[in-house]
Amino acid sequence: MRPSPHSPRTARGLLAALLSALAAVAALLVATPPAQAADTVICEQFGSAVVQGRYVVQNNRWGTSAAQCVTATDTGFRVTQADGSVPTNGAPKSYPSVFNGCHYTNCSPGTNLPAQVSAISSAPSSISYGYVSSAVYNASYDIWLDPTPRTDGVNRTEIMIWFNRVGSIQPIGSPVGTASVGGRSWEVWTGSNGSNDVISFVAPSAIGAWSFDVMDFVDQAVARGLAQNSWYLTSVQAGFEPWQNGAGLAVNSFSSTVNLGGGGDPGGPGQPATACQVTYAANVWQGGFTADVTVENTGSAPVENWRLGFTLPSGQRVTSSWNADLSGSSGAVTASPAAHNARIAAGGSQTFGFQGTYSGTFGKPTGFSLNGTACTSA
Repeated sequence: MRPSPHSPRTARGLLAALLSALAAVAALLVATPPAQAADTVICEQFGSAVVQGRYVVQNNRWGTSAAQCVTATDTGFRVTQADGSVPTNGAPKSYPSVFNGCHYTNCSPGTNLPAQVSAISSAPSSISYGYVSSAVYNASYDIWLDPTPRTDGVNRTEIMIWFNRVGSIQPIGSPVGTASVGGRSWEVWTGSNGSNDVISFVAPSAIGAWSFDVMDFVDQAVARGLAQNSWYLTSVQAGFEPWQNGAGLAVNSFSSTVNLGGGGDPGGPGQPATACQVTYAANVWQGGFTADVTVENTGSAPVENWRLGFTLPSGQRVTSSWNADLSGSSGAVTASPAAHNARIAAGGSQTFGFQGTYSGTFGKPTGFSLNGTACTSA
């Protein structure tokens, strides 16, 4: 007898078929991984995309009409097309990069830049680069400073940190010496490109990855008279300047944070944040010396996360220090506090010291300034 459409035998058969189909679908879902978000390809001249939810990757093909494309990844970007070349004695083709802050009105999500230099307690950043040998380029940070908190146009001073250079290229301007910044040695160049001042720190050999404090380099610009603590940090950028080719170059990962909590500038931009006096006591012997430096806050407000800039006489070099970290071992030097002495109360003082060597006649440093404000000397 043929079973009716509603018989128990038919229902059991349908249920078994349905369960078998569901099992097959489940097996297929387990075997097939979820689709990953596609990387974003940017070929527009000034096209950009957001990565990590907080940084902007920009193609920034400003110096050539040749094709260039970058691919924004989860953590950085890679250059996937970089046609053409330009003379190596001129400007590069472009600056494909990733940044925190504002660049020509394009601001990264959630950024607290622009921020006044005197209000920044630290600005930790990290980078991992991917290099190629079939191109002429540099790998560099661009750190931009301006007297105003502008988010558009050209800033007054550009700090460049050259992590690597390949080919017969050189920074803007001319070499002015060396400096120790962030525990590394750098060749320092200064000059102007006609639109803004540029100070460049060139590594003697390629650096593939590094974590450091951007403010160590900002302090150098301030100490050398190329910026002031009343100015504003507008962006921190990391990328490449290619002259020839460049496909395959990559920023594998990038991070940038700007921590606020410095003393700020109660008088507003361009006004002194405090008043100060420096006492410098040296113990000198043939070819060497130690120095005790007392920084007194003679103003009416406390100074947080102080930085004391000064210039050593020619022939002097710092070899060690205590109660402060010194950026620069000769020429322009900046002392930054340790954790226990970062605050100078109104009417109070902090003391640090260092040891060094000298040649010729011994002399005292000049140009003491506390967070950008000139100090008197006792």
